[in-house]
Amino acid sequence: MTPDHLREYCLSLPGAVFVRQWGDDQVYKISGKMFAVTDSACSRISFKCSEEAFLMLTEASIAQPAPYLARARWVQVAEGAMPDNELCQRLRQAYSIVRAGLTRKAQAALLPFDG
Repeated sequence: MTPDHLREYCLSLPGAVFVRQWGDDQVYKISGKMFAVTDSACSRISFKCSEEAFLMLTEASIAQPAPYLARARWVQVAEGAMPDNELCQRLRQAYSIVRAGLTRKAQAALLPFDG
């Protein structure tokens, strides 16, 4: 997935924003909470996932536990480790998980999402 395609997809999710953090990392957030992070070349993409997805992806060697974030069930995938459509689905799930953890007030301030 190209950096532009990743940015376009992530920013299509209601309330998602893009910020540069930690040098040149591209971070995607909703209400100040991260749901995906990548380097500028998209050679590795990290995202939040469910416990089941975390176990499945890491045990199948599709992904590895994300540095610094693995305890919060984040994985990191290398470029080309999964098809773009599956990656988009995983990013949508990451967004949904993080959005569900927001306060009711923060969720109410966002456009509807049928995650």
